[in-house]
Amino acid sequence: MKKVWISTTLFFLVIFGAWYLVIHLGQEFIERHRQAEKTLTPIAPGKNHPQYWSMNGEDIMLLGGSVEDNLFQIDGVEEHLDLLQSAGGNYVRNTMSSRDDGNLWPFAQNEDGLYDLNRWNEAYWSRFDHFLKACSIRDIVVQIELWATFDFYGEPWAVNPFNPKNNVNYTSDRVHLRSEINSHPVMTENDFFRSVPSQHCNLKLLEYQQLFMDKLLSYSLAYGNVLYCIDNETSVTAEWATFWARYIKAVAIEHNKEIYVTEMWDPWNLDHIIHRETTDHPELYDFVDISQNNHNTGDVHWNNGLSMIKRLTSRGMLRPVNNVKVYGNDGGKHQTTQNSIDAYVRNVLLGAASSRFHRPPTGQGLNLTAQRIISSMRMVSGKDGFYDAVPHNQLLEMREADEAYCRAVAGKMYLVYFPQGGEVSLQVLRAPAGLQVEWLDIKKAAWDVANNVKVENKKVVLKTPTSDSWLAYIKIN
Repeated sequence: MKKVWISTTLFFLVIFGAWYLVIHLGQEFIERHRQAEKTLTPIAPGKNHPQYWSMNGEDIMLLGGSVEDNLFQIDGVEEHLDLLQSAGGNYVRNTMSSRDDGNLWPFAQNEDGLYDLNRWNEAYWSRFDHFLKACSIRDIVVQIELWATFDFYGEPWAVNPFNPKNNVNYTSDRVHLRSEINSHPVMTENDFFRSVPSQHCNLKLLEYQQLFMDKLLSYSLAYGNVLYCIDNETSVTAEWATFWARYIKAVAIEHNKEIYVTEMWDPWNLDHIIHRETTDHPELYDFVDISQNNHNTGDVHWNNGLSMIKRLTSRGMLRPVNNVKVYGNDGGKHQTTQNSIDAYVRNVLLGAASSRFHRPPTGQGLNLTAQRIISSMRMVSGKDGFYDAVPHNQLLEMREADEAYCRAVAGKMYLVYFPQGGEVSLQVLRAPAGLQVEWLDIKKAAWDVANNVKVENKKVVLKTPTSDSWLAYIKIN
């Protein structure tokens, strides 16, 4: 009888314990799922302002900066995202790159050091999923570049698993790929980017490219804060991008998801005909990335970006125009720190949907300067009427080249940016009954009391407090 009692007791303890674990772990799973899916309404072009993004029912200005381009690969990524968020940032770039020291590759290695493209390096994909989840929890938008162009040339190609000499799945003769390619990607000498059916129709290579893409999508489609870019400053043919854009959209539809895709071309000149492969095909490319324009400076930079938006508008194809890379660092080779600050601010004022500092040493990353500029632009984009405003340099009189840039809702509010101080006369269309003027010291992310402002009939004369970078906010009552 005692044995029966003990057995019965143990039976109920086991049942109770199992029930408790199911309930307890189930609640933990639900909580993790809830946190991972914090983004209630996925990102999409805004209904009221289609040149901006909308998320959770609100128009948003995407502002960012980060220490790396392949952010999922770094240690301490959550702390980095917290720093970005504390500065007012909500936008990061993520190339699927593995070329830096300490980076993981997506495929598993055999004991002999060769990769097996049929087996995954789970640590790589775990990092990727952890990164996407961390961004989702914080409502940070991720712009993924699917094919990391520079991983397929030079030293990175020499160790890339897709290189025939580095895997057990195919030989150079089988897939017609060279094991050594030392030219710059602009020369497009790697036939890896010609595998698609409309070009070489390299089915063996395409098989493994598809495996990689399917694996990536199996993670990214679970999150509503992701944008997709096919390549990084590419010079290959449009057939490559078209194939992959159609493919990932088809896979998304099969999973009841809607995704937004673009391609990033290499030419700095936005009038280059290759950019029309993106701009003229809204059925395929849902937004436009003009990051290469950020190599330009001053009025050229402003006018190029503005012309792109005007072109899209005139053809009834207006949609978000992103800048996932803003170049410039005194310690780098592409423009200065001041150029970087100016381009970042001009992007915001000319009507771009996003602006993000490129990684150092080519950009500011998320250093203190970047944090303060991000904070300043968050303050600016939070002003009433920001999304209704349009570029309005024609309202500026006495303006010298690159002296000031204006965004306004004429007769109501005005934003005037001075890269390095200055004085201009602003036409306000009507004599203001009341005038509110604030100066933003963008390098300190601090508003200053209004001074150096004169009102003359229908004009407001603005003179910056110092010769540094200032932005004036004028509201007409």
